[in-house]
Amino acid sequence: MAQYIEAVGRRKESTARVRVFPGSGSFTVNEKPLTDYFPRAGDAPAILNAIEVTGQSASSFDVTVKVQGGGISGQRDAVKLGLARALVAADETVRPALRAEGLLTRDARVKERKKPGLKRARKAPTYTKR
Repeated sequence: MAQYIEAVGRRKESTARVRVFPGSGSFTVNEKPLTDYFPRAGDAPAILNAIEVTGQSASSFDVTVKVQGGGISGQRDAVKLGLARALVAADETVRPALRAEGLLTRDARVKERKKPGLKRARKAPTYTKR
Protein backbone atom coordinates (compact mmCIF):
# COMPACT_ATOMS: atom_id res chain seq x y z
CA MET A 1 0.00 0.00 0.00
CA ALA A 2 1.43 3.38 -1.02
CA GLN A 3 1.86 6.18 1.49
CA TYR A 4 -1.06 8.59 1.56
CA ILE A 5 -1.95 12.01 2.91
CA GLU A 6 -5.11 12.23 4.98
CA ALA A 7 -7.29 15.24 5.82
CA VAL A 8 -10.71 15.79 7.37
CA GLY A 9 -13.41 18.08 5.99
CA ARG A 10 -16.64 19.01 7.76
CA ARG A 11 -19.84 20.83 6.79
CA LYS A 12 -23.15 20.95 8.69
CA GLU A 13 -23.53 17.42 10.13
CA SER A 14 -21.21 15.76 7.59
CA THR A 15 -17.64 14.57 8.09
CA ALA A 16 -15.37 13.40 5.29
CA ARG A 17 -12.05 11.61 5.73
CA VAL A 18 -10.08 12.10 2.51
CA ARG A 19 -6.96 10.13 1.56
CA VAL A 20 -4.84 11.18 -1.40
CA PHE A 21 -2.40 8.67 -2.95
CA PRO A 22 -0.06 9.17 -5.88
CA GLY A 23 -1.70 7.14 -8.63
CA SER A 24 -3.82 6.84 -11.74
CA GLY A 25 -6.86 9.08 -11.14
CA SER A 26 -9.45 6.89 -9.41
CA PHE A 27 -11.80 8.76 -7.07
CA THR A 28 -13.95 6.65 -4.75
CA VAL A 29 -16.43 7.82 -2.13
CA ASN A 30 -17.67 5.19 0.34
CA GLU A 31 -16.47 2.39 -1.97
CA LYS A 32 -18.34 3.86 -5.00
CA PRO A 33 -17.05 5.93 -7.93
CA LEU A 34 -17.42 9.69 -7.44
CA THR A 35 -20.13 10.13 -10.09
CA ASP A 36 -22.17 7.24 -8.68
CA TYR A 37 -22.12 8.61 -5.14
CA PHE A 38 -22.77 12.22 -6.23
CA PRO A 39 -25.01 11.88 -9.32
CA ARG A 40 -26.29 15.49 -9.29
CA ALA A 41 -25.01 17.60 -12.17
CA GLY A 42 -22.71 20.07 -10.39
CA ASP A 43 -21.47 18.00 -7.47
CA ALA A 44 -18.54 16.11 -9.01
CA PRO A 45 -17.10 19.17 -10.83
CA ALA A 46 -17.38 21.20 -7.60
CA ILE A 47 -15.36 18.58 -5.74
CA LEU A 48 -12.74 18.21 -8.49
CA ASN A 49 -12.37 22.01 -8.69
CA ALA A 50 -9.82 21.82 -5.86
CA ILE A 51 -7.48 19.74 -8.04
CA GLU A 52 -8.01 21.96 -11.11
CA VAL A 53 -7.23 25.16 -9.16
CA THR A 54 -3.84 23.77 -8.16
CA GLY A 55 -2.94 23.29 -11.83
CA GLN A 56 -2.43 19.57 -11.38
CA SER A 57 -4.08 16.78 -13.31
CA ALA A 58 -6.80 14.71 -11.61
CA SER A 59 -5.21 11.63 -13.16
CA SER A 60 -2.08 12.04 -11.02
CA PHE A 61 -3.94 11.17 -7.79
CA ASP A 62 -5.97 8.31 -6.38
CA VAL A 63 -8.47 9.62 -3.85
CA THR A 64 -10.50 7.58 -1.39
CA VAL A 65 -13.13 9.20 0.80
CA LYS A 66 -15.16 7.99 3.75
CA VAL A 67 -18.04 10.40 4.34
CA GLN A 68 -20.87 10.12 6.84
CA GLY A 69 -23.66 12.19 8.32
CA GLY A 70 -25.77 14.98 6.91
CA GLY A 71 -27.24 15.25 3.44
CA ILE A 72 -26.00 15.50 -0.12
CA SER A 73 -24.89 19.14 -0.08
CA GLY A 74 -23.21 18.88 3.31
CA GLN A 75 -21.35 15.75 2.26
CA ARG A 76 -20.27 17.34 -1.03
CA ASP A 77 -18.85 20.40 0.76
CA ALA A 78 -17.17 18.23 3.41
CA VAL A 79 -15.41 16.21 0.69
CA LYS A 80 -14.42 19.42 -1.10
CA LEU A 81 -12.83 20.88 2.05
CA GLY A 82 -11.10 17.61 2.94
CA LEU A 83 -9.62 17.30 -0.55
CA ALA A 84 -8.34 20.88 -0.47
CA ARG A 85 -6.74 20.32 2.94
CA ALA A 86 -5.11 17.09 1.76
CA LEU A 87 -3.66 18.84 -1.30
CA VAL A 88 -2.17 21.55 0.94
CA ALA A 89 -0.69 18.88 3.23
CA ALA A 90 0.90 17.26 0.17
CA ASP A 91 2.26 20.49 -1.30
CA GLU A 92 2.27 23.74 0.70
CA THR A 93 2.82 25.88 -2.43
CA VAL A 94 -0.80 25.38 -3.58
CA ARG A 95 -2.25 27.08 -0.47
CA PRO A 96 -2.56 30.63 -1.99
CA ALA A 97 -4.43 29.33 -5.06
CA LEU A 98 -6.86 27.30 -2.95
CA ARG A 99 -7.30 30.17 -0.49
CA ALA A 100 -8.13 32.58 -3.34
CA GLU A 101 -10.91 30.23 -4.50
CA GLY A 102 -12.26 29.96 -0.95
CA LEU A 103 -11.67 26.21 -0.82
CA LEU A 104 -9.82 26.21 2.52
CA THR A 105 -12.51 28.05 4.47
CA ARG A 106 -14.70 25.93 6.75
CA ASP A 107 -18.34 26.94 6.28
CA ALA A 108 -19.47 27.11 9.90
CA ARG A 109 -23.19 27.60 9.22
CA VAL A 110 -25.32 24.95 10.90
CA LYS A 111 -29.02 24.57 11.59
CA GLU A 112 -30.20 26.87 14.37
CA ARG A 113 -31.86 25.19 17.34
CA LYS A 114 -35.58 25.44 18.03
CA LYS A 115 -36.51 27.84 20.86
CA PRO A 116 -39.29 27.21 23.41
CA GLY A 117 -42.60 28.86 22.56
CA LEU A 118 -41.74 29.10 18.86
CA LYS A 119 -42.69 26.81 15.99
CA ARG A 120 -39.19 26.67 14.55
CA ALA A 121 -35.94 28.48 15.38
CA ARG A 122 -37.45 31.93 14.75
CA LYS A 123 -41.04 31.46 13.52
CA ALA A 124 -43.51 32.57 16.16
CA PRO A 125 -47.12 31.38 16.43
CA THR A 126 -49.64 33.63 14.69
CA TYR A 127 -50.64 36.56 16.90
CA THR A 128 -54.36 36.84 17.56
CA LYS A 129 -55.77 39.86 19.35
CA ARG A 130 -59.01 38.12 20.40
